[in-house]
Amino acid sequence: MPIADTPRPADALDMLEADHRAIEQLFDAFERADAGDHERKDSLVQRACELLTIHTIVEEELLYPAAQARIDVDEAYVGHFLVTTLTERFATLRAGEDGFDATFKVLKANATHHIDEEETTLFPEMRKMQIDLVTLGAKMAARKAVLRERIAEGAMAH
Repeated sequence: MPIADTPRPADALDMLEADHRAIEQLFDAFERADAGDHERKDSLVQRACELLTIHTIVEEELLYPAAQARIDVDEAYVGHFLVTTLTERFATLRAGEDGFDATFKVLKANATHHIDEEETTLFPEMRKMQIDLVTLGAKMAARKAVLRERIAEGAMAH
């Protein structure tokens, strides 16, 4: 097989893009859910908030510091602040309550804008940098596993 045909190993940015697709699928599923199916909406929002929380933590702890030397990531941090603020709102807000659907719609708009910015600006710039994205991806995968376990333990406690 010629070198050009050899697929490159999955890396940190591939992992984050996979997260983006999973989050977008949850947004789409929410839009397709019946207005009165509160259980489904609660479940979709909970899953989206979990994924967004883990994704945000991993980016802030590992990705952005790796990029910060050559790329301005201030806007990304602000985008995360908005997403985090909105996800925290769902700790007490349930489907069927005033503001639930509107809050999720605003969360989707902010997250979608943030995803677009990352994939069209930040990620291409990071691919040009001398960063070992495969090793960074392994660190991210390990951190995500710890965070998923912590969320699962918290869910079991409730």
